[in-house]
Amino acid sequence: MAEGVVMDAVVQVLVRDVTDAVYVHGQYVFGFQTQFEDMKRELSLMRAFLTDTEKIKGKYKTLKPILDDLRKLVYDADDLVMDCIIRAKYWKSKGTSSSYHLSPRELLFRYQTGRKLTCVNKRIVRLKGDLNSYLTPVSRTSEGSSSKRRFNLPVFNQSDVVGLTEDVETIKGWIFLDHKEELHRIGIVGMAGLGKTTIAQKIFEDKDVIARFKERIWVTVSQNVDENEIVTNILDDLKVNDRSGNLLLKISEVLTKKAYLIVMDDVWKTGTWWEKISSGLPETKEQSSCIIITSRNEDVLKGMGVVEERIHRPKLLNEEEGWSLFCKVAKVNSALEETGKNIVKKCGGLPLAIKTIGGLLKSKNQILKEWERIYLNFHAKLEEKSNSSLAESNRSSVMASLQLSYDELPTDLKHCILCFSIYAEDYEISAEQLVRWWVGEGFVRDEGTETARDVAYENLSELISRCLVEVVQRRNYDGKVYNCKMHDLVRDLTIKIAREEDFSSFDKGNRQVPTVNTRRLRVTGEMDLHALDGNSKLRALLCMPNCSIRLNRSRGLAKVRSLRVLDFSHIKLEKICLGDLWRWITSQKRLAYLNLRNAAKLVELPDSIGKLWALQILILGECKNLKKVSVLIATLSELTVLDVGNCPLLQCLPQGLSRLSNLQELYGFKIASSTDTKGCHLGELKDLPNLRVLQVDIKEESIIKVEEVTVLAQLNHLRVLSINAGDSEDKDILRKLDMLCLPTCLEELYLRHYFGESTPQWMNPTSLPQLQYLCIEDSKVLSNINNDFWGKEDKTWKIVGLCLKFLPKLEVEWSLVQRGIPSLRFVEVSHCNSLKSFPCNVEGLGIWRRVEKDKVEEEKEEIKEEEKKEETKEEDKKEEIKEEEKKEEIKEEEIKVEDNC
Repeated sequence: MAEGVVMDAVVQVLVRDVTDAVYVHGQYVFGFQTQFEDMKRELSLMRAFLTDTEKIKGKYKTLKPILDDLRKLVYDADDLVMDCIIRAKYWKSKGTSSSYHLSPRELLFRYQTGRKLTCVNKRIVRLKGDLNSYLTPVSRTSEGSSSKRRFNLPVFNQSDVVGLTEDVETIKGWIFLDHKEELHRIGIVGMAGLGKTTIAQKIFEDKDVIARFKERIWVTVSQNVDENEIVTNILDDLKVNDRSGNLLLKISEVLTKKAYLIVMDDVWKTGTWWEKISSGLPETKEQSSCIIITSRNEDVLKGMGVVEERIHRPKLLNEEEGWSLFCKVAKVNSALEETGKNIVKKCGGLPLAIKTIGGLLKSKNQILKEWERIYLNFHAKLEEKSNSSLAESNRSSVMASLQLSYDELPTDLKHCILCFSIYAEDYEISAEQLVRWWVGEGFVRDEGTETARDVAYENLSELISRCLVEVVQRRNYDGKVYNCKMHDLVRDLTIKIAREEDFSSFDKGNRQVPTVNTRRLRVTGEMDLHALDGNSKLRALLCMPNCSIRLNRSRGLAKVRSLRVLDFSHIKLEKICLGDLWRWITSQKRLAYLNLRNAAKLVELPDSIGKLWALQILILGECKNLKKVSVLIATLSELTVLDVGNCPLLQCLPQGLSRLSNLQELYGFKIASSTDTKGCHLGELKDLPNLRVLQVDIKEESIIKVEEVTVLAQLNHLRVLSINAGDSEDKDILRKLDMLCLPTCLEELYLRHYFGESTPQWMNPTSLPQLQYLCIEDSKVLSNINNDFWGKEDKTWKIVGLCLKFLPKLEVEWSLVQRGIPSLRFVEVSHCNSLKSFPCNVEGLGIWRRVEKDKVEEEKEEIKEEEKKEETKEEDKKEEIKEEEKKEEIKEEEIKVEDNC
């Protein structure tokens, strides 16, 4: 293992989680309080030992067997605690204390649990003693990594620079603009090895820049910042030898009335150090001085005062640029060119990787076999080169540099980022799947008023800000991430760590392999799940879309009992007996996340679903044949997410939904009709106080009682509401829809298939003062906007994003929209031919953004690209609809033939 690894993230997170779980739930399990208290105490002490990170790094080979045992122990403890929690919740739901129900089964459970707890606690004490031989317990507040400090300007070789001309010119353009600020700030952000420092060096040594600034100062900031050393470094650059008195004042005196440039290179975090140093920098408008900050973390730049418009994000090198840089470092003849180009492709456009591997090949005397061997063992050789370089400089090689980015992550994020290891190279990952997984495994939890889902999205955003994850697709109006991916070399690092920390199993080619010890697995078509025979440790099982799974009662997955996450979305169930599938699923008592989206054969959610007491997330959306959901779904008290959206044959959810008091997201709630005597009506929603997201579907036969029109207004935490009016022409339904009272806290509103000619009366800024996003789509008759919509002088919309789609009769002037929604920054329009004077296409797909003047041209190009992508999607959607219509026609013909027969 590389010395740069600060901690075994898996052990650290698990110890914390088990400690917290014991603290919260231990008191509720009758008869085990003493054992739980012992466990909590010993694990807390264990965490103190594990904080001694420097000694762990220095003695990792010695400590590895102990850490391996500790990891297994904590997984076992986690399972044990979870079983006790589930048992306690079971008796609580029955309204009976387990202490009074001494059935043979209960007595057996207590006996076995007591023995396991005693055994676990003995193992903890033994391992703590082993750790005590090597480590010293320290306070948690001392956590953090250290690294050797560097303050001087790195050696800069102009001949090694390729493909950075545009980057340099962009930043020079910002420097030489007429600035209103006295001291303007520019940021360069990107992943390790991307060339941020090189760009800053080119600017620092540029002749125009040298002529522009009287003083130029370069500071390379350490991970553990020492403000006194930074101040001393600045004074050295300014040739100030006097170190007495107020040093910041001395800096200010020298720089006052001078134009100066300061480069703060490789900044990892902000804090009081920056506040103190920046307070000593004079701000003279006439001189227009500049600070350039490079960092791997976007949030650091913003925390140091860099605005979004002045953050530069260098791109990876293209193939031509990568090859040019490689040729400058390695000696290449014509016989080596093909292999050399293949090696460059593996570097993924990362300059530091190209330089590192090029330097290695330079020493191989241009022997083709040597180059081919390195190509075949690329990742191992790059790591080998990194480790050798590490001895010379802790940041000089690509893998060591990426390792620093991992080491600096907070504990929670280390666990989250390891999840990326199970996805294939260059695979576009659904952010929603990641978020659900993290919640299901307990990597994230509710924090104060924030839900676990909110925390998970914040974690993903932070990984993106730290340039460890790349965004593939965002939501247009607010930038919410839809899909993401990971650079190949960062992925290699996560695989390396995941393998070492027993997070998952991989072969030598970095491909996932199912084994008896695999804890997390993403199933691909070619996998043989029989290799899982006897596996009782599997915690997360995800499948690639359209993958075919076989279940065997006695082999493969049969022994799995620790599953927390099961994602079977979009898989083929043709070869699976649904009875066997449900028997296996409902045997997973610890399951927290179940996804069966688009399971074609699924007709009914059976009563056995009631056995999953730990279930938090249940996804059944797009199950085209789903007709019935068991009434026992109402017994799943831990459920926070229920998705039955786009299930056309499901008439309604069963009564009793009001018992799900922890529910935060509900999709596909169909309001029952008069014939659905056991169906759930709108009134039950008032007893769901934690609901944040709600998708309501109204059928032609749906019944909304007069007293139910105010129910939604009682949902004080609701942030997102989608109303699908189902093209209902029923006048009573339209009248009730118009009478609805919505909560004032709404931030996003979607209105679909609405059959009114004018927008509902409640769609106005007085009723919806917090609304940020409004989407109206798929209405054949909507032709005008209600006068109340535009509000009054003292009550205007806060809407930032507006989406209008498939509204052929809607007539609105763009000038009216601008006046009525002054905060509008983004508009998406599609097939709304009657809109007037809009600044974008209204017949096809049109996108408008309010942009800064100096970014107009860049934004126009982005918008054109987005429009092309969306138009392609629209065409694909139309083709899918045509295919579905053809299938329906064929079915109808077959039915007619059968009837005639």
